[in-house]
Amino acid sequence: MNERLSKRPIRSFVLRQGRVSNAQRRAFDAHLPRYGVRFDARAIDLDAVFGRRAPKILEVGSGMGETTASIALAHPENDYLAVEVHTPGVGSLLKRIADLGLGNLRVVQHDAVEVLQEMIAPGSLAGVHLFFPDPWPKKRHHKRRLVQPAFAALLASRLRPGGYVHAVTDWEHYAAQILEVFSAEPALENAAAGFAERPETRPITKFEQRGLALGHRVWDVVFRRRG
Repeated sequence: MNERLSKRPIRSFVLRQGRVSNAQRRAFDAHLPRYGVRFDARAIDLDAVFGRRAPKILEVGSGMGETTASIALAHPENDYLAVEVHTPGVGSLLKRIADLGLGNLRVVQHDAVEVLQEMIAPGSLAGVHLFFPDPWPKKRHHKRRLVQPAFAALLASRLRPGGYVHAVTDWEHYAAQILEVFSAEPALENAAAGFAERPETRPITKFEQRGLALGHRVWDVVFRRRG
């Protein structure tokens, strides 16, 4: 695989000029210097970022940060690096980090693919979370979906042996695609027989609760890096 995917003309997200609330803006300005990590086109020392040696888990697309903060709070033994492009989400997560005093959670505001390519050293991650990525439901937009063979190979290269990637979606077609793509990556092996049961470590979001109440299904996919 060409690890750098240098031109990347197709992105899995669209930068929108969403409204940033006053609270989000205040949190962004006040807490980004402490809890933010600046994008850099070179591998960073994650132990130095967090000031300790601990398992490092990267979250791709942390959204408004509710789930990310909840997981970090419940698992102080791990360090979490959240990646999000949208300012309202970054501001919201920074506020949660400060309010909860989470020393094991940091945020990068940048394209997650470029963060993985440039900032994350091979074999350095204990896990990757990919919760409810944009499904791009229209067929003509499927090429924008994040989970493609090159991305699966990139993820696998950043995981340490035994490290995991946990993807979740409520779109059945995308779930099937994720399962197929991960299954085709030689460096990954399925941790379940097909789709996985929701691990207790993954909180159910408010969005997910609403969907379940309406009868929608949610699919978890968990793969591990071969040793």
